[in-house]
Amino acid sequence: MLKALVCYYSRTGNTEKMAIKIADAFLKEGLEADLKKAEDMHVDDLLKYDCLVFGSPTYYGTMAWPLKKLIDESIKHHRKLKGKVGGAFASSANIAGGNETTVCDILNALLIHGMIIQGEPSGDHYGPVAIGRPDQRALKNCEQHVRNLAALTRKLFS
Repeated sequence: MLKALVCYYSRTGNTEKMAIKIADAFLKEGLEADLKKAEDMHVDDLLKYDCLVFGSPTYYGTMAWPLKKLIDESIKHHRKLKGKVGGAFASSANIAGGNETTVCDILNALLIHGMIIQGEPSGDHYGPVAIGRPDQRALKNCEQHVRNLAALTRKLFS
């Protein structure tokens, strides 16, 4: 069975709500999904997944340190994540609070690993974002993101 990782950091619970929605959506799409907090992840576990999705609140326009630490430690597996599917999501306190820069920073790291990224021509182009508590719009975009990632993962690994 194809395996997806939803790895996140959340201090207030907003990013965690998105992570749970994303993991549930992967299950509905027929992929095995592991939901893990960034601070509980071991970098070697990244190799077990076909699709890896990372989420973070926005801190000063970028990802939170626990997620950045894990991604920095992933240098240990440089070139070993090549060809896996990747995605990102973020939350922030307000509009123009840095969601897109956070998502793009995560995606930049995944691209350096050689991972395959799926954009979205409507909705949240780079990955789902929420302003404060995820509303119906944000949760709908989480589901759309997963449909795209699951379809790509099946196409590549089935």
